[in-house]
Amino acid sequence: MSTNQPGPVSVDPDDAPRLSGADEGEGVLDARRRRTILLTVCLALMAVIASVSGLNVAQPDLAVAFDASQSTILWIINIYTLGLAALLLPLGAIGDRLGRKPVLVAGLVVFGVASAAAGLAPSAEVMLGARLLSGVGAAMIMPITLAVITTTFPENERGRAIGVWTGVAGGGGVLGMFLSAALVDVANWRWLFVLPLVLGAAALVMTLRFVPDSREAFRHGFDAGGALTSAVAVVGLIFVLQEGPERGWSSPVTMIGLVVGVLAAVGFVVQELRRGDAALLDVRLFRERALAGGSVTLLVVFGVQAGIFVVLFPFLQAVLGWSGLLSTSALMPMAVLMMMASGLAPHLTARVGARATMATGILLAGAGLALMAGIVSVDGGYLSVLPGMLAMGLGMGLAMTPSTEAITGALPRERQGVASALNDVTREFGTALGVALLGALLSAGYRGAIDSRLAGVPDGPADSAREGVANAVEAANGAGPYAQELIRAARQSFVDGWQNAMWAGVAVMAALFLYVLVRGPLRPARAAEGPHLAESPHLAESARTAEGTRTAEGTRTAEGTRTAEGTSRPAGPDASERADATAS
Repeated sequence: MSTNQPGPVSVDPDDAPRLSGADEGEGVLDARRRRTILLTVCLALMAVIASVSGLNVAQPDLAVAFDASQSTILWIINIYTLGLAALLLPLGAIGDRLGRKPVLVAGLVVFGVASAAAGLAPSAEVMLGARLLSGVGAAMIMPITLAVITTTFPENERGRAIGVWTGVAGGGGVLGMFLSAALVDVANWRWLFVLPLVLGAAALVMTLRFVPDSREAFRHGFDAGGALTSAVAVVGLIFVLQEGPERGWSSPVTMIGLVVGVLAAVGFVVQELRRGDAALLDVRLFRERALAGGSVTLLVVFGVQAGIFVVLFPFLQAVLGWSGLLSTSALMPMAVLMMMASGLAPHLTARVGARATMATGILLAGAGLALMAGIVSVDGGYLSVLPGMLAMGLGMGLAMTPSTEAITGALPRERQGVASALNDVTREFGTALGVALLGALLSAGYRGAIDSRLAGVPDGPADSAREGVANAVEAANGAGPYAQELIRAARQSFVDGWQNAMWAGVAVMAALFLYVLVRGPLRPARAAEGPHLAESPHLAESARTAEGTRTAEGTRTAEGTRTAEGTSRPAGPDASERADATAS
């Protein structure tokens, strides 16, 4: 863990009279102000999330407007994610150094300008540039929103605030798709950028007014080598996951991306181990069960969630024949339950512990996948998948909040921008991985099932049907007397492929469940008296040997104790917590 000695938290002068004592943590404002701050960062986060998912509902409109190929349209969608994921760690670290409020403000400005440019883009080239710039702005926003929460809220409220943030991050994508689909239906695709622009503008005004600034002082210089290698590694690996299904996993471009990504990832690990405490991200912390368990859980849960959407949308649109707006509306029960469960998770964690809460969520999500695999049918329609969707939403909400808190709690206060960025990078990798793998399983199952059902169908429509269920529905228009047979074969084959993907997801969730039972965090990530993990001997020892700790006014004492109103107490966890940490 880093032993850098951070400087005092910088807070606007007019906030100073409202700071709480040491019992609530450093630089914490009154309850009403904290609620306003939470609303502010959630608005900023919602703007970023809506931009991730919004354009998916307008792919045909974009293709017509720009006379662009499907590959170009996919790049317009994916380049935002690439820019966002690549810069999360470097910009999160810069926020810790330069000030979280200035970086958040700058990110909202960049994001707003880029969103306006995208909405007015006259060509695909301009749209690509605007989307890339939007991703840069989003990378400045997303880690800072969570870092503001972890450095502003006191220990007894932090879990609930993280639960709200997690609910927006998890369910906000579906809400963004719903609103985007509605805008496309009633107006046109250019209005898709109004939603993130309005949300970003509101967040900017509220940030300037309500969010206090905080920054840390470091004895070491910025880890430029780690920033560069992390960016290259993320771009290379996510590029492979996004382009592999389209170009082919063995294509030269895919293989080059894989080699570059793997080499950069190895270089990043070597660089961070060499720099030790001065590293951008101390990779040694992954030995701790909380950071490792939280990261693995988020990776898998978000991967499965993204894979579910890949399966659900074709089912609702091509199999059931629903519109984009109606299909997105059908996902809302799952999203709402996920957001509610994210808010419930901190209360459950306080009662039974982080590991039990995460395991319960994973078990419910796995049961939801099994339900969707076992009872889905063409004739059963939406009601055959709704129970599984609800179980998935409840389970993912319960698992995500303690996982996020485990990650942010694993790094000290001066690294909260990096901790938040790590949380976000894990989500992005999980999403890309889930889309690639579950999408590939669905396609393979579909192709394997449809061949035996196309006997007697002319070669032209049959070849189109093998490409996918949507292609089969389109080809049926020219299949004459074979139209109904073609549609029936495609829909049933899709369900067969669906079951392959869902059962694979069940197996992955079962493995994750066992992993969390064995290596999941034992208790909430943070110790009651500081930002270090209560259950980590490595971090607890660092906390005990630190040269000093902050006082309620943001100053330090030389004896390593925290003072408030003339009293003092140990900076580290109490003896019982240290015993628990050693046992774990």
